Amino acid sequence: MAETADLIVGIDAGTSVMKAVAFTLNGRQIASASVRNTYKTGDDGSVTQSLDQTWLDCARALRSLGDKVERLAERTAAIAVTAQGDGTWLVGAGNRPAGDAWLWLDARAAPTVERLAASEADRARFEATGTGLNTCQQGTQLAHMDRHFPELLGRAETAMHCKDWLYLNLTGIRATDPSEVSFTFGNFRTRAYDDGVLAALGLTHRRTLLPEVIEGTQTTHPLTAEAAAASGLKPGTPVCLGYVDMCMTALGAGVRSEGRNAACSAIGSTGVHLQAKAVGDVVLNAERTGYVIALPIPGIVTQVQTNMGATINLDWLLQLGADLLGEFGVTVGLNDMIGRVDQWFAASKPGNILYHPYISEAGERGPFVNARARANFTGLASRHRFPDLVRAVVEGLGMATRDCYAAMGALPAELRISGGAARSASLRGTLGAALGAPVRVSTREEAGAAGASMMAAVAIGAYRSMDDCIADWVTPELGAAERPDSQDIDRMTRLFAAYSTVRRGIAPAWDILAAR
Repeated sequence: MAETADLIVGIDAGTSVMKAVAFTLNGRQIASASVRNTYKTGDDGSVTQSLDQTWLDCARALRSLGDKVERLAERTAAIAVTAQGDGTWLVGAGNRPAGDAWLWLDARAAPTVERLAASEADRARFEATGTGLNTCQQGTQLAHMDRHFPELLGRAETAMHCKDWLYLNLTGIRATDPSEVSFTFGNFRTRAYDDGVLAALGLTHRRTLLPEVIEGTQTTHPLTAEAAAASGLKPGTPVCLGYVDMCMTALGAGVRSEGRNAACSAIGSTGVHLQAKAVGDVVLNAERTGYVIALPIPGIVTQVQTNMGATINLDWLLQLGADLLGEFGVTVGLNDMIGRVDQWFAASKPGNILYHPYISEAGERGPFVNARARANFTGLASRHRFPDLVRAVVEGLGMATRDCYAAMGALPAELRISGGAARSASLRGTLGAALGAPVRVSTREEAGAAGASMMAAVAIGAYRSMDDCIADWVTPELGAAERPDSQDIDRMTRLFAAYSTVRRGIAPAWDILAAR
């Protein structure tokens, strides 16, 4: 590239928003552009997205970024792409869509998940992938299509993921990455397809649908003339296929730094908890839940658990308060209520109220799977008031976080957190006490795009290794360690024992309540 090529453009195609972000070669974010994503939902549980519109939105985001960054095309040394994980994006003849994509939100494969999970072969599949079966995944979606929508697979030549589809449009190359391969169809130890996994899914005869696997830190392909015309970028610019957005976000937010593995939680509507580990340190649970997702570092993976509802639990409680005030003619917005959470938390005394944060209508998925799981308070007394409930819900999020990490083996020595909830001092302190570990906040704004761009920086030789890149891109974005008080750790450890006891004991009641 020319000497003036001093930027990397990262694309992060999320479920809600398509983003294009420009970074300097040493990781400073200089501009971003976004386009709202669109998808369709059906009464049959379907959630689908147009492949053609997704590419048009990507090109539009890139052109919008070009409007913000002078000489973007000439200055771009590489392009990197990551996107929402799971789902099924089928491509047929002439690289044209075989139909709309099934997103990770699509629920139609639920009966197929039940059938496959009950088979004797599923334990071996889980041992290879490290990943529990769910309706999100391409493996279960393809198995469901194979039985119920064979004509759709008949039109398809390649089964891709969202980022793979964008990479195809950028480069003309059909490929996927090691992360989604290993947790869906392969083995996290080899980062390659596994015949036993395909057999367990009943997809051996569909093997030809699976694309070539490329490692984005080593292999790039040039931007085609057609993609350059659509995006406003320069033909021939190297394009890097990133890993799935979940681990790209963790990489950008600090799941590893200074050559050491750490843990990273994104506390948003859901809770996503990732712990970087050497392959040999992975501990698989008996419940067969979670994910093991490769990182673009040799021998290092992320072990992942996700709980269905995180801050939506607080939103529910705070909205109750706002609704009550509304009954008396006082209008208070949810954001106003959220702004008082730390104040209410501080006004309450540490007590013995437990809250299990299963407020989602979909139940829970990590570290256990139960669609009938529902939220509950335990330990209420007449003296308790609204601030005590706020504290209990915040502490419930800490308990759920610990529950997820405990399912992966030893608790992490340090936790990095990202997302809007990281601004809450009460939540940060609670997470640290629940895990007995210091907490550091990542100030990286667009961690997913940054993670993919870091891969591109290594691929074009701007850095010798990913750890060298992390030293510039990640470590400076991490705040100071906030260490929990030893008394708070002891209290949360005691409460977690009660939390676990109640969680296991109440499960039969969920079945009774769900009966009609």
